[in-house]
Amino acid sequence: HTQAAAGVAGVIKMVQALRHGTLPRTLHVDRPTSKVDWETGRVRLLTDARPWPAGPDRTRRAGVSAFGISGTNAHVVIEEPPRTAVPESPEPPPADAPLSRDQDRDRWEGVTVPLMLSAHSEAALREQARRLCAQLLARPDGRPADVGHALLSTRARFPRRAAVVGESMTELAEALDAVAEGGPHPLAATGTAGTAERVVFVFPGQGSQWAGMAEGLLERSGAFRSAAGSCDAALRPYLGWSVLSVLRGEPDAPSLDRVDVVQPVLFTMMVSLAAVWRALGVEPAAVVG
Repeated sequence: HTQAAAGVAGVIKMVQALRHGTLPRTLHVDRPTSKVDWETGRVRLLTDARPWPAGPDRTRRAGVSAFGISGTNAHVVIEEPPRTAVPESPEPPPADAPLSRDQDRDRWEGVTVPLMLSAHSEAALREQARRLCAQLLARPDGRPADVGHALLSTRARFPRRAAVVGESMTELAEALDAVAEGGPHPLAATGTAGTAERVVFVFPGQGSQWAGMAEGLLERSGAFRSAAGSCDAALRPYLGWSVLSVLRGEPDAPSLDRVDVVQPVLFTMMVSLAAVWRALGVEPAAVVG
């Protein structure tokens, strides 16, 4: 039993049914039970998949019930999203093509990754760093990005904090060992977080740009690539050129010396960087720039 997650699979199933326009058949049943009068009413058991297309005159909805193992029952009604026209854009550059999760994760190999630790006390923080250091040393061929993502998405945040950065499990382990011993390290930092965590995104103005400044992010980050592609599709009909070509530093791209080039390029860069931070779970309390 999925316990507290009861019903989640049903929600995912119905969202995919709306997406693909098909109602899947009911699993683990060959024919409807004879104890129900199926001839009356409008309830039907789906012994086979059936089309569920979207239509201009009706809105598709589905109900999903969850029955928790402790007896808790819940019901949710899912409605298809509003249909909006997708603007056509010229042939998108290959870098805009979406990648699978594994492919996108592979792009981050050899890139500096942060590991975030937190605890109630200095002693607990050092012990946590010591245990994580041992785990990384035991798995030198592991993926630092996986460890960083797990620490960010599955751990509670406590006042005492530590952060280490590195490109490999060995490099991260060395920084963690320094945290465990309470000593300094160029790739580690410790401190105490404030009671109110308020993050501000500060966007720079003109003068912070250079040709090809997003080449690495377009190559490695799915969140950045998706946001930049959306900006490019929205801006290209008005600009007559692609901001992605400037961000990649392509030879025939417009020059960043032009004000009419640098402004939309910086806008795309900042929106896409914000998308990267938000994909990592960092939400701003305010933005300025």
